Amino acid sequence: MHRVLRAEMIRLNISIQKLAAEIGISEKSMRNKINGCTDFTLPEAQAIRRILKTELTLDDLFAVSEEK
Repeated sequence: MHRVLRAEMIRLNISIQKLAAEIGISEKSMRNKINGCTDFTLPEAQAIRRILKTELTLDDLFAVSEEK
């Protein structure tokens, strides 16, 4: 699960639906990617970082944490 990404989305009040639409994928695909079921592509990750206007590195923003 991408907890840092999710936290940034919450902090900026950006929904999964909105972010998915912004990068051109379905809401289901975005949920699968955030939950770690499928991987983000590099262009998707770069676009998300630009949309969120974060100074976090891609490594930090997309760090994967294990579900407990």
